[in-house]
Amino acid sequence: MSLGVGIVGGGFMATVHSRAARAARARLVGVVGSSPDRGAAVAAELGIERAYDSLDALLADPAIDVVHVTTPNSLHAEQTLAALAAGKHVVCEKPLATTVADAERLVHASVDRIATVPFVYRFHPLVREARARVTAGETGRVLTVQGSYLQDWLLSAGDDNWRVDAAAGGRSRTFADIGSHLVDLIEFVTGDRLARVAASTRTFLADRAEHVRIETEDAASVAFETTGGAIGTLLVSQLAPGRKNRLHLEIAGAEESVVFDQEQPETLWVGRRSGSLLVPRDAEQLAADAARLVTTPAGHPQGYQDAFNAFVADSYAAIGGATPEGLPRFEDGLRAVRVTEAVLDAADRGEWRVV
Repeated sequence: MSLGVGIVGGGFMATVHSRAARAARARLVGVVGSSPDRGAAVAAELGIERAYDSLDALLADPAIDVVHVTTPNSLHAEQTLAALAAGKHVVCEKPLATTVADAERLVHASVDRIATVPFVYRFHPLVREARARVTAGETGRVLTVQGSYLQDWLLSAGDDNWRVDAAAGGRSRTFADIGSHLVDLIEFVTGDRLARVAASTRTFLADRAEHVRIETEDAASVAFETTGGAIGTLLVSQLAPGRKNRLHLEIAGAEESVVFDQEQPETLWVGRRSGSLLVPRDAEQLAADAARLVTTPAGHPQGYQDAFNAFVADSYAAIGGATPEGLPRFEDGLRAVRVTEAVLDAADRGEWRVV
């Protein structure tokens, strides 16, 4: 029997989640929007069976097994706690919560449920290939890490969104939104953790079309050290002209480097002092955990939605009792909130902060 899915929220991410749920052969039972009219419009647009007038009504429906929370950040904790209390499994968008305390509450409340966070870049096959190479020791000891996540969708003062408002999005905007993905990928691929950070943040546009006196950051730069002794730098920005969704990660080991670029996800660059190469997304040339995520033959590109589909499929498999490798759970969401808080505190105080 297919899982019954309920979606909370009606924006871009609700669309992405609905596509992934449908690809996993789930039943799209219902949606609740910001208003009954909005919910009805989303149900019609996305082919969801029905719209509910309230979250309580959605949660009371026994046909719903798993709830996808895709609302503004400030609503995540309350809505997710309600879904867990109703006995539902949960897929909650990141950031899991806007405070460490709320994220901890969600982890504790989810102990007897499958509860996952869409750090979906883990599900690019060549990210798994990079991880396999580091794990197998092919890179040698990790020495340095260089990462960036650059977008341009908030480049001008005329660009606006609820995320710029701390009341809706939380204390952090850019780092919580995209920096969290980058840090998760670094820790996932290397098997190491950030130990302490130093940071600078900037709000270049304090006034936008609908919001003024904005305090959330447009960009952040971070220096870090890991528990394993590596050092690294991160740059995240939503004001980088021409960069649409460019997550770039370079890990340099004592023997070789690996480089993944999310805007060019069909190849992994492996750098060596002699004999560097490009590894294609070809199942026959990849480690087993990477090959299992290949859904189209090499030369037939896979991208963001495919990675999201794989994440949701693994979440649903876990609900069915499987233990898929690398599934990001609420503990990983809590980790991201802790790193975000450390980055902002480091920037505010002008000092290194332990993560």
